[in-house]
Amino acid sequence: MRFRLATWLSTSFVDWDGNITAVFFTPGCNFRCPFCHNHEVVFYRGEGIPLEKVLDELEGKKEWIDGIVITGGEPTIHPDLPEALEMIKKRGWKIKLDTNGSNPSMLKLLIESDLVDFIAMDVKTSPSKYIKAAGVNIDVSLILESIEILLSLNGRAEFRTTVVPTLVDAEDVREIRKIIGPDSRYVLQSFVPQNAYSPFFRKLSPYGIEEVQSWDDKAVLRGFREGS
Repeated sequence: MRFRLATWLSTSFVDWDGNITAVFFTPGCNFRCPFCHNHEVVFYRGEGIPLEKVLDELEGKKEWIDGIVITGGEPTIHPDLPEALEMIKKRGWKIKLDTNGSNPSMLKLLIESDLVDFIAMDVKTSPSKYIKAAGVNIDVSLILESIEILLSLNGRAEFRTTVVPTLVDAEDVREIRKIIGPDSRYVLQSFVPQNAYSPFFRKLSPYGIEEVQSWDDKAVLRGFREGS
């Protein structure tokens, strides 16, 4: 098959809570988030790494790697993603998918085909600010549809928001919580200005942990430092 990766990590302890994983980065993305720190993958134009080659390299590591995280970029823009995940599944790996939620039909297909074990969806901000945060003229109804799909997964999904100054504030977080419901796993991630896609966002200072915790005391905080 022609499915290729932009790059990959053989070992990660932070990309799937409770699991040691390999991380596969798919090239390209349909968003242009100004705060994106992974834009080298978004704009990747190389030949890529064949999926089969990477899976062959991982074959001898099943005793200590628990699964594979598929991230990007945005994996769901690739029509042959189901075929790629099926290949990974046949090798005996469990799979976590990271997505921006812009392709609910693909998410539904993957779930119905039992090709994913866990899905993490980035919810960029509240609906009224979404186009600004995504950097493209996204149909926000697609985002809301993806949220509804993931809400049916009974604990096999999480929603994540990077709390970027000027794009996300307390009211945005509270509005997102209303959309995803009180019991959904919700992760608030610290904004990292270094290497942001837009030079403007490289100059911003992240929110502090105490402030963000007050926005949603049930949320999991990730990437914050005490006193920041």
